[in-house]
Amino acid sequence: MNTQQQYDEKPNKHSGKACCFFKAMKESDPHHKTSILFSFFHAMPHVDDPLHVLAMSALWSLAMSHPDDPTLPSLPPFFPSMASLIHKGLNDPNWLYKHQNIYIPYYAAHVIGSYTISTARSAELAVESGVIPPLVELLRGRLSWVEQRVAVRALGHLASYDATFEAIALHEEEIVALAMGIASTCLENVYIEFMVIKKRNKENSLSLKYQRELLSRGLGDEAMEDRRAEEWASQLQCWSIHLLSCFASRRRSSIRRICGDDGRFLKDLCNMWGGLANEKSPAGVGLLRILCRSRLGRKSVSQHKEVILSLCNLCRSSDDWQYMGIDCLLLLLHDENTRPDVVEVAGSYLADLVELQELGNRRDVGDEIAHALLIDFKDGAYRYNNDVTKRALEMVWDVKVERRKREDKMSREAIENKRRIVSSKRRIGNGRFLCGDIEGSIEAYTEALELCPLKLRKERLVLYSNRAQCHLLLREPDDAISDSTRALSLSSPANSHGKSLWRRSQAYDAKGLAKESLLDCLMFLNGSLISTKEKKDKKNTRVPNYAVNMITKQMNAVGFFTDAAATQYLMTKKNRAKSESIWGQF
Repeated sequence: MNTQQQYDEKPNKHSGKACCFFKAMKESDPHHKTSILFSFFHAMPHVDDPLHVLAMSALWSLAMSHPDDPTLPSLPPFFPSMASLIHKGLNDPNWLYKHQNIYIPYYAAHVIGSYTISTARSAELAVESGVIPPLVELLRGRLSWVEQRVAVRALGHLASYDATFEAIALHEEEIVALAMGIASTCLENVYIEFMVIKKRNKENSLSLKYQRELLSRGLGDEAMEDRRAEEWASQLQCWSIHLLSCFASRRRSSIRRICGDDGRFLKDLCNMWGGLANEKSPAGVGLLRILCRSRLGRKSVSQHKEVILSLCNLCRSSDDWQYMGIDCLLLLLHDENTRPDVVEVAGSYLADLVELQELGNRRDVGDEIAHALLIDFKDGAYRYNNDVTKRALEMVWDVKVERRKREDKMSREAIENKRRIVSSKRRIGNGRFLCGDIEGSIEAYTEALELCPLKLRKERLVLYSNRAQCHLLLREPDDAISDSTRALSLSSPANSHGKSLWRRSQAYDAKGLAKESLLDCLMFLNGSLISTKEKKDKKNTRVPNYAVNMITKQMNAVGFFTDAAATQYLMTKKNRAKSESIWGQF
């Protein structure tokens, strides 16, 4: 009997029993194994077996550990079976809440996503089998947020391939709208639908028990469940953004929807940074960079100062995605239509980065930034309304053009003479600092910087970092951030000078920029521990209390559910006040 005849036959209910699946997995004869599995998946959606959840759990493990194995995905009834099981869970509540079937739609969607993560052929088979409609149903929230998470993951994989994207694009308007809504609200929704309900629901409903079991796999306590819920909520947000990125990179109409008329979602994107549980995901800035590659996207982004300022803060941070923020601003600066608005806001921020040499695998980053800033500076083609921006660009012109020309002609002897003068000025600045003359110290460091040749990067790094400390003491966080950033741009590798990281972390803390402060503090602490390990200094391996306190403070400020908890608290307080005012009338 050929495969098609076997597929067209009426399912044999006995073949759909879970025992057949486990029997097949032990079968040594590959042909016999394939035949049993074929019959099992063909019959499975039509069979009521309390052990199906065990088969699906085993299938989930296989898909997670061997996603590139084509054995199961290539079976004609495999993906149709997964789609049918999701449909069954959506449309037959009696079946869903029987036995442990509530797990099956989740496992089915997860299996679809795992087998299509890196294999285009499996993705094509999945689409041909009709998996998109049930996945979209899950995306709508027909069951719960945990099914939304695996549905958006699977749809994101299917949308990544050119061969299957058009099938996803048939649902473009709804999918884009749903993904935007999920990305913007999922942290708050998960907090309310899981964290809050778990605390209030002492009886633990079946659906809540099932979610808790999935999160901890039965091995953890409530603290682990809460941590995993945060991680999954963050993944739900990141995968929603990935799905939107697939559309934004291909469809002009999607870009228009994502940008919107009011730019509200663009502003939301700035706060979608992936979090510590998703350090491999570029999150919001990744989508912003895709938008900035299109004329329509650049126009929308440039119209919102809040978005530009967020990109500026990212550029002057130790975030892994710093280069993406820089890319966004460079794309905006190279567009003559968006440049005027962007340079006024971003000019002074980017000016602090013009001495960057390498950032990750990228070289001459500072020169690239300087070129973008100085496109129309020499000709005077653009009049700057912001004096701060004008002074910053004048500094860039001096450093990258005028001083470079002068110093290229300097002899080694002249450079050494400059070094001695600069060293003397720095000692004067240090002495004034110790005497409490902070303004005088700043003056001495500034004079030293003006004299210090550009080639003496280490000397200039120390001068900028020392001046940053002075600005901190004078409660001038903006100047402290600027000088710390210039020092970190001179460090090798970039963002590796411990004192400058700590000083900038303090300055960001003073400005209420918790995420930037946290990242700098973590980078500072990591560098300190590595340095201690290299020196084999076991006496000083203890983490400094001041760093622990800063990390604790900022973690509390930027936790995944921090904003959601605050919103819930305000809503509860508002409702309580409203209730009291009503009862007060009687």
